[in-house]
Amino acid sequence: MAAVHEGVEYATRTGYRPLLLDLYLPEAERPPVILFLHGGGWRRGSRRDFGEAFAGWRPGPLERLAAAGFAVAAADYRLTGEARHPAQVDDVRAAVEWLRGHAGEYGFDGSRIVAWGASAGAHLAALAALTGPGIAAVVGWYGVYDLATMPGSADPASREALLLGCVVRDAPALAAEASPVAHVHPDAPPFRLWHGTADRMVPYTQSGRMAAALRGAGAWVDLLPVEGADHMWRDAPDVAAVFEASLRFAREVTE
Repeated sequence: MAAVHEGVEYATRTGYRPLLLDLYLPEAERPPVILFLHGGGWRRGSRRDFGEAFAGWRPGPLERLAAAGFAVAAADYRLTGEARHPAQVDDVRAAVEWLRGHAGEYGFDGSRIVAWGASAGAHLAALAALTGPGIAAVVGWYGVYDLATMPGSADPASREALLLGCVVRDAPALAAEASPVAHVHPDAPPFRLWHGTADRMVPYTQSGRMAAALRGAGAWVDLLPVEGADHMWRDAPDVAAVFEASLRFAREVTE
């Protein structure tokens, strides 16, 4: 059984709440790390929320990842009611830095970090992996990768507008700066992207655009459609299969 350290403070931001992560440590020598980043449209959610499709799993997904031999860091980040972009990705970078700096203390391998994110968390995982050091691979579930092409780009109440602090259409440079597709480069870490073909909240084309950009740069990417699945894997035919295949990818890239 994994040892669990709950509520570990990984960063302090003046004027904000402490930033916390839960750390799951398997009985293994120097295991690689999965950094899990929750969804919620950047405006809600927590480090313990893997998504509604997994609510009934016992043991839960985070415990299962640890049982598979990974150290797991499930991290909170500032939400849009607290701060605007780039606060959220800055927090993810801080979590990566903390993991690299505390690997010896906790006995995991801080040089092998897989960022695994869902929806807004997939956006942050991709953006952090492409714009900073320390992330060896990315698992992205139904992520937002190109803010300008999201539905509601003219809506001041959209999740993307709340992230940027302005209407997306009115700030093309800022929207590009906050979009992973604009930061793709040949040395990007490997990406495994999953997306439901019937996603009504984040269109499947978001992952399509991201995969095309990575391929165009010569980086490694695999895009796997989940036929008929809506956002958060609603109506997915086999959520367990998606989870297990994502886990296999994390294992392959850290061996």
